[in-house]
This record gives sequence, structure tokens and C-alpha cells, in this order.
Amino acid sequence: MTAVREATPEGRYGRTDDQRADRTLKIVGSVLGVALLGMVAWIGFDYVGGKGVSAELIKFKIVSDVRAEAHLEVRKDRDARGFCTVRALSEDGSEVSRKEVRFDQDTDRIDEIVALRTRARATAVELTGCTADDAPKG
Repeated sequence: MTAVREATPEGRYGRTDDQRADRTLKIVGSVLGVALLGMVAWIGFDYVGGKGVSAELIKFKIVSDVRAEAHLEVRKDRDARGFCTVRALSEDGSEVSRKEVRFDQDTDRIDEIVALRTRARATAVELTGCTADDAPKG
């Protein structure tokens, strides 16, 4: 007489190794998904709420061999303080002037024409960036 071995019903006597691996993958995937979602939310909040002073170079004008003008539009919180850096470039790309312009006005939008005294004739003007002061106004 030969013994016939019958298969036990699936999952009747505990979990199989495949089921344990699937559960572990689900847990790891959930943790990584929550971490990624939190990181995206943090970056988004910092991007939207963290901008203290920003500006745009509307246009520039080369006035003479020793002078250029830049028209800036600055956007900031009404009570924010900060500065923007503008520079003038010569035809070969070297810097011929650099100026930091402060913005402490109690308004959220400022249009200003900035004059730059240059060492040589400029052919371009660029806004390199803006920085908000950390200290409160007062």
C-alpha cells in the first residue's frame, strides 16, 4: 500500500514565506510613500512660504561708457526687508559693475530704476539674485 500525501489547504497552518515577504514589501512601500509625500509637502511649503524678496529685471539701458540703468520690479511681504544684487557686464562677459540695492519700504511691490556706475562700457545688465534679511524691521 502506498501512502498518498495530501496537500494541506493554503494558509491553514500559518503564513507562508511568500505571504510574509508580501506583507514586508507593503509595509516598506507604505513607509517610503509617506516619507516621500512628507518631503514633497515640506519642499512645497518652503517654496511658497519661504520667499521673502524676489525681483525681476524688466529692462536695462546702457546710458554711457560709465553708466547703465536697470529697471527692477521687486515683490516681497509688506514688512520684509532685503536686498537685490545687480551687475553690469562688458562685451567680453567680464563684470564692470556690481551693486546691492536695499528694499525696506512698507509695500509689497516696488518698481525702481537702479543706476550703475561702470568701469568700462557695459553691454548687458543682469539681476543675480535677492536675499531677505532675517532680522525683523525696526
